[in-house]
Amino acid sequence: MSGSTLSAPADPVFAMHRGGKISVRPSVDVTDRQGLAMAYTPGVARVCTAIAEAPDLAADYTWVSNAVAVVTDGTAVLGLGDIGPAAAMPVMEGKSLLFKRFAGVDAIAALVGADAAPGYIIPGQFDERVAPAVAAVVATQARADAVSRR
Repeated sequence: MSGSTLSAPADPVFAMHRGGKISVRPSVDVTDRQGLAMAYTPGVARVCTAIAEAPDLAADYTWVSNAVAVVTDGTAVLGLGDIGPAAAMPVMEGKSLLFKRFAGVDAIAALVGADAAPGYIIPGQFDERVAPAVAAVVATQARADAVSRR
């Protein structure tokens, strides 16, 4: 593949991608035991119980309403073709970056190993299983014949 070799340690393209382009950061500041007890245990149990009783509360008390999953199995990545899920990660991170930068939406890059998990190829059962964690599942960069239909 042309252009796939790191030509110099200072290559700015590789430098930009080192360590990935996205991260998860807390939206609240937890600085002491009291904050930890509210954010995690035992306080979080109260929020979980409320959501269990009224699932619509998840939109208010979790990140669900402002998060999407950007999902691929790596079978049709840009002009690169079937490069597999791991090699597709820089593209999925880039899409996640675009969601955050231009729409203010938290996006999680998710890779699906099509060969390792038959029946969980996007957007079939996989998106149904991950949907409760995000507002939307964006199935992308997959061959049409690799995507199961509902």
